[in-house]
Amino acid sequence: MTKKTDIKALKKTAIDIRRNILRMLTEAGSGHTGGSLSIVEILLALYGYKLRHDPKNPDWPERDRFILSKGHACPALYAVLAEEGYFPKEELLTLRKFGSRLQGHPHRGLPGLEVSSGSLGQGLSIANGMAIGAKLNNLSSRIYCLMGDGETNEGQVWEAAATSAHYKLDNLCGIIDLNGLQIDGFCCDVKDMSPMDDKWKAFGWHVIAVDGHNFTELIGALDKAETIKGKPTMLLCRTTKGKGVSFVENKVEWHGIAPKKEELEKALKELDEEMKKI
Repeated sequence: MTKKTDIKALKKTAIDIRRNILRMLTEAGSGHTGGSLSIVEILLALYGYKLRHDPKNPDWPERDRFILSKGHACPALYAVLAEEGYFPKEELLTLRKFGSRLQGHPHRGLPGLEVSSGSLGQGLSIANGMAIGAKLNNLSSRIYCLMGDGETNEGQVWEAAATSAHYKLDNLCGIIDLNGLQIDGFCCDVKDMSPMDDKWKAFGWHVIAVDGHNFTELIGALDKAETIKGKPTMLLCRTTKGKGVSFVENKVEWHGIAPKKEELEKALKELDEEMKKI
């Protein structure tokens, strides 16, 4: 895999990914818009830069593993996997349709997916198992697990966090999408988990805070995480839910609904204007 460090090109790809996410969701008539749009740069920094992966050989034993614990944001992952060549982009428009490989939450069977996910709170436990397995098998593979900030309300996340530190899983990198919203409202109102950085440090993790829409910061943090020895690393990524579409940004009602056709047209025009600025 060739690492892509052209920030301008990554920014343009991010807009293309957002276009595809919106088209997929509109065609499906359902799905999670806000949380998909907030993780685009994170996924591109992983798949376009950091992850060792091979779309022509998805089961390559030495590959790095990625787990989307916040599985409801899978439209973003599907769009990135298609961009990387795991399956044809035309298949994106089958999202949530009967018989499609692109289910409403990640389902094993689609090339590039490591696990079926979406039952919140479980991803980090799975990542622990993969990280331990890689060490036992003397593999250089690294494991990456992306969670939502609302997901950290789940007790299993913190049981897994303690386990990661106990076993000194320095081949594990957790990532939290800190977009500030969850299904019932603002995270600080539903169950305030701040200060997030101090919590993860107290559980024995190395913590790096970044702007989750800034490719330079994301790439730097992913490189730094790979140098940390003796403990797992957590990237706390400040993001905007619904990023890139003005009428979706920071709106809790867009957690689990898809755009209508007229809303899609409006959103695509906004993204076209953003593309012109790059």
